[in-house]
Amino acid sequence: MQFKAKVNVMPQKEILDPQGKAVEQAMKQLGFSQVENVRIGKRIEFILEATNKESAREKVNEAGKSLLANLIMEDFEIELEELT
Repeated sequence: MQFKAKVNVMPQKEILDPQGKAVEQAMKQLGFSQVENVRIGKRIEFILEATNKESAREKVNEAGKSLLANLIMEDFEIELEELT
């Protein structure tokens, strides 16, 4: 079976996000005064083969832990979609 994996990686809430702060300040200067707590992350998408959804989730989780996210500073969430 094929699955489309989407991995969203974000800085941990305790970690300063200088990119997010810069974007937040720029947005406020452009008149978006109601915006706050901007965080900048990354999204990784890929197709993988697995026997079932649980197996796919385990593989993507391992990739997230070992390669896609720096667990000291980042958290990640996984979305899986079965392809037909």
